[in-house]
Amino acid sequence: MRDDHLPDAIPPAPRQPWWRRWFGQRSERVAEKYLRQKGHRVLTRNWRCPLGELDLITRQGELLIFVEVRSTAHQAGDSARDSVDAEKQRRLTILALAFIKRYRLQDVPARFAVVILAWPPNARAPLIEHYENAFPAQFDRSMIG
Repeated sequence: MRDDHLPDAIPPAPRQPWWRRWFGQRSERVAEKYLRQKGHRVLTRNWRCPLGELDLITRQGELLIFVEVRSTAHQAGDSARDSVDAEKQRRLTILALAFIKRYRLQDVPARFAVVILAWPPNARAPLIEHYENAFPAQFDRSMIG
């Protein structure tokens, strides 16, 4: 895929151990259930393209929402929240742009959300923090025209 507005490639994330993938998938399932209860319709999960992966893409009314799910095995979600730094936001923006272009959704309003799940030891359910409008897109609107 060659596009003047997208980088040629984003280096792939390092391969995670099996238990980390299992923990992440478990957290994504819980986040998906939580978002459905909040009125979101899940369009896809783990959407991949050559540039990377988006955890969840949902609709709430007319709004398209790109959801990043972060999880931690601690009571406080500070480290998970801090991991969605400026570089991660840029990567998510590029991926969202690729999705928007692929499905010709340039006229659909969109935003980014972050759902953080903190799993305290011996807890059956996580503590959930939901940042509905987590950060602004890191691109110029003319790039999606």
